[in-house]
Amino acid sequence: MAATAAELPITTARLVLRRLVPADAPAVTRLVNDYSVAGNLARVPFPYREELAREWIASAGEQIESGDAYHLAITQAGALVGCIGLTLKRSALPEIGYWIGRKFWGQGLAREAGEGLLAWAGTHLGITEVEASALTDNLASQAVLRHLGFVEEGTAVQPFLSRNRNMPVVMFRRKAAPPAPPKPILLVVACALLDTEGRILLAQRPEGKSMAGLWEFPGGKLDEGETPEAALIRELREELGIETQEACLSPLFFASHSYPKFHLLMPLYICRKWQGRAVAREGQNLAWVRPEKLRDYPMPPADVPLVALLRDFL
Repeated sequence: MAATAAELPITTARLVLRRLVPADAPAVTRLVNDYSVAGNLARVPFPYREELAREWIASAGEQIESGDAYHLAITQAGALVGCIGLTLKRSALPEIGYWIGRKFWGQGLAREAGEGLLAWAGTHLGITEVEASALTDNLASQAVLRHLGFVEEGTAVQPFLSRNRNMPVVMFRRKAAPPAPPKPILLVVACALLDTEGRILLAQRPEGKSMAGLWEFPGGKLDEGETPEAALIRELREELGIETQEACLSPLFFASHSYPKFHLLMPLYICRKWQGRAVAREGQNLAWVRPEKLRDYPMPPADVPLVALLRDFL
């Protein structure tokens, strides 16, 4: 499956991986025409002339259009610092290759570019297994490949144009990661308590709890065998010292959010009638907040989408 031009460039924390353009030829020539760079590249002659750079850039554009390969410029703050590519082979695994200009070594740019390209290839091309090679004495490149999840699969001999002879290389392969086990689903229930002034009660998670300091709607986990309504009535009693009834609880929305260790499913109810005065019984801070001010209170990720829904509803 070929990716379209609209799916490029690839942006990482520090880099932009974009299509090569003719204006890149002088920079490519300058950076590659360094034996410490060219000597590690199998398909690059040395010395390297700008005419070769122009021809290669034109070819790279054609290969992107045909879906045969994706050779991209690695840029940082607009400047070309290297190149990276993924060549799709019809009878073998796709192959990744890269180079970084010598003055940009030691900054982790090859790792960052590799992570970006491999993630992009997985998303847009469905590619999960990739091969690569590195000279046996190119320990830096081997370290980059291992960081990217490649494992050594043996050695081979490859012709190197830059050295005009065959050279020993270490072969690497990056296999598809096994599917992650399904996350357990955690069912919790929450309530938007609405007072006579149209304010909503928020509770701040106390120190010692996960996501301490964030504000949330009162509620909690369901005990085994509990209905959401029964759990919410119990939680409001335990957390706030108030009493309400199932008839006073109206389901409004629900949140579905994936946390690292579980997937949260949280129905949100609205309650306008209860007995007693809400007080903090578990060390939490409380705040009565008008709907338009809810965004001023930092919340757990699962609660955030509910704010806009609740504000529009009220």
